[in-house]
Amino acid sequence: MSLFYLPVGREEEIFRRAWESQLPLMLKGPTGCGKTRFVQHMAAQLARPLVTVSCNEDTSATDLLGRHLLLGGETRWVDGPVTRAARSGALLYLDEVAEARADALVVIHSLSDHRRELFLDRTGETVVAPTEFMLIVSFNPGYQRSLRELKPSTRQRFLALHFDYPNVDQEVEIVVKESGVDRSQARRLVQIAQKIRSLTELSLMESVSTRLLVSAGKLLAGGVPPRLACSSAIAEPLTDDPEARAALRHLIELGI
Repeated sequence: MSLFYLPVGREEEIFRRAWESQLPLMLKGPTGCGKTRFVQHMAAQLARPLVTVSCNEDTSATDLLGRHLLLGGETRWVDGPVTRAARSGALLYLDEVAEARADALVVIHSLSDHRRELFLDRTGETVVAPTEFMLIVSFNPGYQRSLRELKPSTRQRFLALHFDYPNVDQEVEIVVKESGVDRSQARRLVQIAQKIRSLTELSLMESVSTRLLVSAGKLLAGGVPPRLACSSAIAEPLTDDPEARAALRHLIELGI
């Protein structure tokens, strides 16, 4: 099944040129704005396999590169996702890369410069990535804590694309296509999102994403009452603070 992706600029061109030129690419932008969907879309466009790693604070170099495991009574080396991608010439996508441990970030340095290779110190092997391989990373600059920001020495190894929420018409189109909700309801959802995104006084860790609007649209398309759908898909995921939730529900009631 093909994935729906609506280009909002020339991001497809930059991605393709980066792949052709064997350059790594960084995607920057808020949660749920379409970074992962874009990578999936481009993998399909280029007809390349995609290896995705969702990084977190426990992601280590061993998790990425691989480890020795006891298999069938003997110890064997098992490649991790980064090594598998480098061997096979896949597109490698490290989502929220800044959340990974420092030792994990160091191992990708040799893949992100002219060497395009991995050294596996536990086996003594050097894996040289083929021309088809591409490294893509993403992170959310606004969400990262000071200790979780990407260092300049890492950032400057990448081309970069900035992602943000689509404009109103584009976001309506995405919600309609992805959720099956009718266009008038999709527009009301997007208008609610626009108002929430402008409310800095709520001090939300993250604002309402396009992903949440699609979820709300799916509930609406399935027959869930509008206020309940928006409360479950928008207000509740965004905050646990009673006052903030009450403010979100008020905006929903006015907009739906």
